[in-house]
Amino acid sequence: MNIKIISPGSVMYRKEGGIFPRLLRYAPLTLSTLASLVPDELKASIELNDEIAKKINYNDRPDIVAISAITGTVNRAYAIADHYRKKGVCVVIGGVHASLMPDEALNHADAIVTGMAFETWPQLLLDFKNGALKRYYDQSPQMNFSNLPSPRKDLLPKFSYISKNTIQATFGCPYKCDFCAVISTQKKYLRRPVEDVIKEISEMNGNFVTFIDPSPMEDKKYIKRLLREMIPLKKMWGGLATVKIGDDEELMDLCAESGCKGLLIGFESVEQDALVEINKGFNVVEKYRNLCTRLHERGIAINGTFIFGMDSDTKDTFRRTVDFVQENAIELPRYAIYTPFPGTGAFRKLESQNRILTRNWSLYDVQHVVYQPKNLTPDELFEGSIWAWENTYKYKNIKERISNSGTSFPISLITNMGYRYYGSRLRNFPNDTIIDLEQKWNSQITESK
Repeated sequence: MNIKIISPGSVMYRKEGGIFPRLLRYAPLTLSTLASLVPDELKASIELNDEIAKKINYNDRPDIVAISAITGTVNRAYAIADHYRKKGVCVVIGGVHASLMPDEALNHADAIVTGMAFETWPQLLLDFKNGALKRYYDQSPQMNFSNLPSPRKDLLPKFSYISKNTIQATFGCPYKCDFCAVISTQKKYLRRPVEDVIKEISEMNGNFVTFIDPSPMEDKKYIKRLLREMIPLKKMWGGLATVKIGDDEELMDLCAESGCKGLLIGFESVEQDALVEINKGFNVVEKYRNLCTRLHERGIAINGTFIFGMDSDTKDTFRRTVDFVQENAIELPRYAIYTPFPGTGAFRKLESQNRILTRNWSLYDVQHVVYQPKNLTPDELFEGSIWAWENTYKYKNIKERISNSGTSFPISLITNMGYRYYGSRLRNFPNDTIIDLEQKWNSQITESK
């Protein structure tokens, strides 16, 4: 059996013509995990294809094509799926968007997989072999994560990522932020056995590990045990955390002792009203400054994320956010536009208010405006976000931030140059350009023999 597994790209996030540089990309886990779950008895030939990392050949004819897509890449996924189905190839679609919009995805696939695929994907392949493929496979929200096979990272393209050492210890999130698709697709907060995580880390080559868990530090007993057992491994690592980490001195100490060099912190806004509005009121703005100081004291750099476009935001929000970033020496700031992904509270709220402007999913990439803001025009929101990127990543502001943070200057400089490249090109991709470029890009597939 020949199996082709694809992670589609988008106009801005693709190997040729995209604007997201290699030095900001770590290896995805979805493709290599799906490959590892293929039953041995199938004796399958497996090909992994990441459109962010390489240009893909669509002139082949595998036995089965599996496509995993998020909302922003699903139009591309559908173009690929339709192309292969016209050839008579069996197509399976999974990923976040298929979980959010299963009926839509079924229009382009022979079968869909919703939720996580640890158990359903291997069963689907066996059903396909036996001529008993079902249309719909849904992973149970509760499962045993013990003894999972190691992801087949050997099948990923070489020299395409800054690191292949990605890992996930927890799944889901206990919070209810209205913009988040994670809580709409994974209802339970689940954990892998600590022993399994430690074993996987210990077998990795290289000294740096990236945790991709959306919310890994919410079970304090679990995460503290994991961090203690990581200390003897003498690895460096980065991952995610909420601002709540600042309320736990022991947890911050363990992060530092276990080799943490950077954390992505979802600040989201410097306005408390905006945080309450998106159900993230546990972020307390008045605690932000102290959190930044205490992480920097421990040598932990901050990848701070911020969202523009909440109902309480005004034109002044962009300046106040950039000022906060500079004053607190946040090494790697990242800005997003409030995006109502289907199936989320944000989408339901804005749809009920007739404020959704487009359902062209390719624009749902958190850098484009797809709804009517309250106190801004769509153009003002887009331009304000671009202004924040461009001002934050001016050379003098980069130097000021990373000089004042006290963390690793060389690493911060490299990643800042990557985001400078990215942010300086966002202006070239307004909504109409994205739509036009994608149509041309997809036509290259439909014209393939």
